[in-house]
Amino acid sequence: MGVWWGPAVRVLVLQAAWALVGGQVRYSVPEEAEAGTVVGRLAQDLGLEAVDPEARRLRLVAQGRRASVEVSGASGALVVSSRLDREELCGKSAPCALRLEVLVERPLRVFHVELEVTDINDNAPLFPAARKNLSIAELSLPGSRFPLEGASDADIGANAQLSYTLSPSEHFNLDLQKTEEDEESLFLVLAKPLDRETVAVHRLVVTASDGGRPPLTGTMEVVISVLDANDNAPQFNQSVYKVQLPENSDRGSLVITVNAADLDEGTNGNISYSVQHLFPQDRRDVFMINRKSGEIRLREKIDFEDVGLYRLQVDASDQGSPPLSGHCKVVLEVVDVNDNAPEVWVTSLSVPVPEDAAVGTVVALLSVSDRDSGANGRVRCAAWPPSPFGLVSTFAGSYSLVLRESLDRERVAEYEVEVRAEDGGAPPLRASRAVRVPVSDVNDNAPAFAQAVYTVLARENNAAGAELARLWARDPDEAGNGRVSYSVAEGGGGGAAAVVGGWRPASSYVSVDAESGRLWALQPLDYEEVQVLQFEVRAVDAGEPPLCGNATVQVFVVDENDNAPALLPAAGGGPWAGASGEAASSGPGSGALWAWAAWGAPAGQVVAKIRAVDADSGYNAWLRYELWEPREKGPFRVGLYSGEVSTARALEEADGPRQRLVIVVRDHGEPARSATATLSVSLVEGAEAALAAAGSSSSSSSSPSSSGAGLRPAAGAEGGAAAATTNVWLVVAICAVSSLFLLAVVLYGASRWAPRAAVLSGPGPATLVCASEVGSWSYSQRQSRSLCVADGAGKSDLMVFSPNFPPPPGPAAKETQPEPPALLDTVSGPPFLASRPFPLFASLARVALLARRLGRRWWEPGSAPGPAGGGCWSGA
Repeated sequence: MGVWWGPAVRVLVLQAAWALVGGQVRYSVPEEAEAGTVVGRLAQDLGLEAVDPEARRLRLVAQGRRASVEVSGASGALVVSSRLDREELCGKSAPCALRLEVLVERPLRVFHVELEVTDINDNAPLFPAARKNLSIAELSLPGSRFPLEGASDADIGANAQLSYTLSPSEHFNLDLQKTEEDEESLFLVLAKPLDRETVAVHRLVVTASDGGRPPLTGTMEVVISVLDANDNAPQFNQSVYKVQLPENSDRGSLVITVNAADLDEGTNGNISYSVQHLFPQDRRDVFMINRKSGEIRLREKIDFEDVGLYRLQVDASDQGSPPLSGHCKVVLEVVDVNDNAPEVWVTSLSVPVPEDAAVGTVVALLSVSDRDSGANGRVRCAAWPPSPFGLVSTFAGSYSLVLRESLDRERVAEYEVEVRAEDGGAPPLRASRAVRVPVSDVNDNAPAFAQAVYTVLARENNAAGAELARLWARDPDEAGNGRVSYSVAEGGGGGAAAVVGGWRPASSYVSVDAESGRLWALQPLDYEEVQVLQFEVRAVDAGEPPLCGNATVQVFVVDENDNAPALLPAAGGGPWAGASGEAASSGPGSGALWAWAAWGAPAGQVVAKIRAVDADSGYNAWLRYELWEPREKGPFRVGLYSGEVSTARALEEADGPRQRLVIVVRDHGEPARSATATLSVSLVEGAEAALAAAGSSSSSSSSPSSSGAGLRPAAGAEGGAAAATTNVWLVVAICAVSSLFLLAVVLYGASRWAPRAAVLSGPGPATLVCASEVGSWSYSQRQSRSLCVADGAGKSDLMVFSPNFPPPPGPAAKETQPEPPALLDTVSGPPFLASRPFPLFASLARVALLARRLGRRWWEPGSAPGPAGGGCWSGA
């Protein structure tokens, strides 16, 4: 045994090396090898000797059969684990090859191993029966042939090559015949006529020997009874019947009808049929035969996958005495039909799959088989839906489920892949296997706000901690990758607010809750300090690496009426002189004012102007003036929006030397706020009023902060006052003529070279916009917009009202001008927008306005000066 084992091992090694060169690992092992026998160094042959096989987790997967081998975890060798019986595994199939799959993890790979189990002579020939009884008529002629049932050997190859010998006999010998299909028929041949009276019973031993080394044998005893009389045996019309039958034939189906004839007459010619032998022997209950007609029918269903070929021996016996028999063979070939659907198994599954997995990643390994043969056993496989996964054939009956397209967990979080198998039969049979493939999340989506810019309106004087808005950013990722935190961006232009006196970061005014995105105020907002807060809010997820998104937030502070009107002191060096000058005050911010008026002044003459300003904006800063005292109808009235105090009628001596007026200044806020001014008007002669006004103007120019006390003429100076009045008007007339000429030249040059910086052009009819402390009106239909600038304090608000009708000239018209109906628009901007024209043109406008008013006094003696108002700079 040892001498035989050495060459066998060398053959096995050579076969394994040849298989590796051919692209598949192939080993060979003899059957009945002891458990623990090393078949081959699998890890070494697969090129895994440098890696710990146990760490790579080598696993062996057999396809449909018990492998009886395993992979040693320590050495990576393929060893025998249990008894190997080639006849049990493969039957008569040659060669006996087991297809195995070896799975290797880290990374996942599959190798195909073919293990051939070689045959050894471990099965002796076996006859169907240990004893065979034959009845032979003594009249049988020499050369008569009597069929015997040959022996069978479960081995294959040379180990199954049988030879027969017969115990010594002078009457009989053996004849072994082979057909074209390599089938063997054993016959007992009569060599010498029998004599029943000499020997009635012959006992022979037939020995069958196989071709193994050493050979094994089997024996069968043949008992031959010599019969007398009936000397003609039944004869079949053919010795071998061949028939094909589909495997799906029903029970009772006719297989074939055999026919035999007997030349004898009477009872010696009556034939009965029987099945004497069937291969395979364990299928005796499959067929039945009609003893009279010779019809062979199915008793049980046949299956091509179990047995593909049946061999039957049919005997025809007559009723002679003794009976004679004839023999024939029936070879039944079972025809395969497509009655087995494909089978699909998942041998390995790697889930979940990251959504950033590369195309070509192996997700699962599958095995497909069909028990049918030929076209019925050829299987086609496909994955449904066809994307993003597909099948790749790696070996016969083996497939890999691979990734064909990129994944997106936010679009599809889990796939239900159906592997469909279809064979080539007609009609084809199908099978399917569902594979659930979940997709794991990676941080590939940045938080995104619903809006790129958020506009928030916040009222000033809000409470600290008040909620201004709620911001929300969506991140479609899951778990930490989709958990968003919010913050106000600092630095890099993230957010700042222009305040009085400089810039402050937006984070000093507002804050955002990191989890909820709630935007709340850190302190009360003051419109007079800041009008607009613009900053960025950043949303950052908790992924690795973190991704972020930004949104711009604009917080517009809505003005509240929280500032009362404030009275302004008299402007030094104003455009008026004498009795027509502005009301003088006793100090800055004081509510006590005084002015002069001449007796005999006509109705409509302006004697003073109340100047006030409101720190609020829009309607809250739009002021109106009301005469509170005296309540009864007096000699003076106040312009509703101009603040000009003018005569309501001609002044008389009966009005007294002094008039005390209480004027209330109110804004249009809700609720309205107000301030009160007290104006004392001294009634004097015309010359005294002019001298007092001139003195007041010179005093104001030299000392703006002086008390501005009124001047009263000395006794006996009436003649000097009259002469002074004449000289004053003469000087005024000369200045007026010169100013008009100079104004014409300047306006001509300004119309040609003046810059257009203050012209606001736009579609549709343009509007002249005039702004002053008392508000603004629009009354021009020209194709440009003009900006009118008052001589009061500059403001950053431009108010536009609907143009109902142009204001008529003259003081009376201003007194009766109706209140503008509605505020159309409010334009906010830096303070320098109100003084956009160059100082030269502003001064020219003031000189032109002064000349116009003085000229009117010159050409209309006795008339009152025009109302004080804002100068107007216009651009064509």
